[in-house]
Amino acid sequence: MTSNQFFEVFEKSILDYHIYDSIEQEAKNPYNKEDFKFLLYQKNWIDTVQWHLEDIIRDPKIDPKEALKIKRIIDASNQKRTDLVEFIDGYFLQKYKNVKVLDTATINTETIAWAIDRLSILALKIFHMKEEANRESAEEKHKFNCQNKLGVLKDQKKDLCGAIDQLIQDIEEGKKYIKVYKQMKMYNDEDLNPVLYKTK
Repeated sequence: MTSNQFFEVFEKSILDYHIYDSIEQEAKNPYNKEDFKFLLYQKNWIDTVQWHLEDIIRDPKIDPKEALKIKRIIDASNQKRTDLVEFIDGYFLQKYKNVKVLDTATINTETIAWAIDRLSILALKIFHMKEEANRESAEEKHKFNCQNKLGVLKDQKKDLCGAIDQLIQDIEEGKKYIKVYKQMKMYNDEDLNPVLYKTK
């Protein structure tokens, strides 16, 4: 698969979410669990739900108790997102485990999975910026500004897709090698977050 095909899966997930437009809606993943697209769809669905949670929590009139509840949901969502990205990293680590790495091979600043994570978020930015650029109730200046921003985001997508494809090719050719680090999130860990372990 190419990065543009990854992006198409993200677009499908985003469009499917907006059929319901509800943070309560569970993903109805159309792909077989053995298909890599299944992971991509799940990844983007988490991102899409969280995108809308982040919108809701910024409502200046939100009830503080409701805001705290949503913050807890966002924290849990962040953990799911990280876990899934690390799982995708494991997929690529397994896929390319037999590649002969060149002596001159170098490591990349981020893994394939974390680059894919950025592409998933970028798909959401493009979708929502397009909505704003075409929103009927918006002023023309707003639409014009959003159209310009949309152009920048599309350019960013082109560059990021190119970088992901190049990274995958370099790994396949042994020019780059995969080294996976766990993110080691501390805020959800009862043994690492001082607020949590002091209450144990």
